[in-house]
Amino acid sequence: MEMLTIGAFAKACRLSPKALRLYDELDLLRPARVDPETGYRYYSVAQLEQARLVAWLRRLGMPLARIREVCALDDAGAAREIRAYWARVEAETAARRELATFLVDHLSSLSSPSRKDTTMLELRYCALSDRGLVRTANQDTAYAGARVLAVADGFGPGGAPASTAAVEALRYLDREPRPAGSVLNLLEDAVRGATEAVRDAAGTDAEVGTTLTAAVWTGSQLALVHIGDSRAYLLRDGGLFRITHDHTVVQSMIDEGRLTPEEASTHPQRALLLQALTGGDDTVVPDLRLQDARPGDRYLLCSDGLYGVVPDEEIRPLLASASAPDEAVQALVGAANAAGGPDNVSCVVADVMEAA
Repeated sequence: MEMLTIGAFAKACRLSPKALRLYDELDLLRPARVDPETGYRYYSVAQLEQARLVAWLRRLGMPLARIREVCALDDAGAAREIRAYWARVEAETAARRELATFLVDHLSSLSSPSRKDTTMLELRYCALSDRGLVRTANQDTAYAGARVLAVADGFGPGGAPASTAAVEALRYLDREPRPAGSVLNLLEDAVRGATEAVRDAAGTDAEVGTTLTAAVWTGSQLALVHIGDSRAYLLRDGGLFRITHDHTVVQSMIDEGRLTPEEASTHPQRALLLQALTGGDDTVVPDLRLQDARPGDRYLLCSDGLYGVVPDEEIRPLLASASAPDEAVQALVGAANAAGGPDNVSCVVADVMEAA
């Protein structure tokens, strides 16, 4: 059997020696022989085809775990797997393209000095929370009013009182209109009140707490506050955009390039939060932002009981096809339960409409 040194093999397959050593450690591409004294690696000429396949798949951006699966298949099976992977890449690229277009439009509208919005707008809304099919109790809280929308996902032995307390601390903002210029300050104050309310409900137990994703309607904008891994989405012109950022370990690893979204979905720490309202922590820094609204916009706030089992590409048509918010929340909760309902699931849907 003809053998090549690691250097010669690297040149032949266009993989660096460093990459070859990594793939050896990951059991992806083992050398044919390792010198017992020097530890030097040798590869057979017959391994070149597999090495080139690995190099090509990496150039596609395929995660190493999936490359290992592809390399274990026969040629026909590998071709099907690559075709399925690329279809998903194209779908995700299209979603990013839509998000980029949305951000350009959104930021351009904010910077336009001639922008005037004289159209009177209002919300049509509905909230629904469900225990799911596995959990014995519901620790979520969902609320929808004329000016306040909120979802909180409690955890720990006192999770239900914690999520209820967090949402109740925001409900006073529903009583009267809030000017856009001061609503973020009011929301920040409300989050402090929510933190104290959760602490009262949980005591000092850091294992008890809740996420909180909420929005306050000003008449032309939504002021968003976000802590944890519940989410807010915007359906606009047929595209679905996530407008919150998960405060989780896996999301931070995605941001740092250490994990792909595909790998994150099965990561053992995918539910580990970096931020939440808890009884033992008063250092939470919420995400706060203003979101311009347009007639025809549809907003979704949800707990991870929805998106954890119903992917975004399935949420979008369910949200888009519903004629009204009450129909939308029923369809979304139904889809989560049809997927096994492993967690509590809560949804708030609100439509932006021209006032009658």
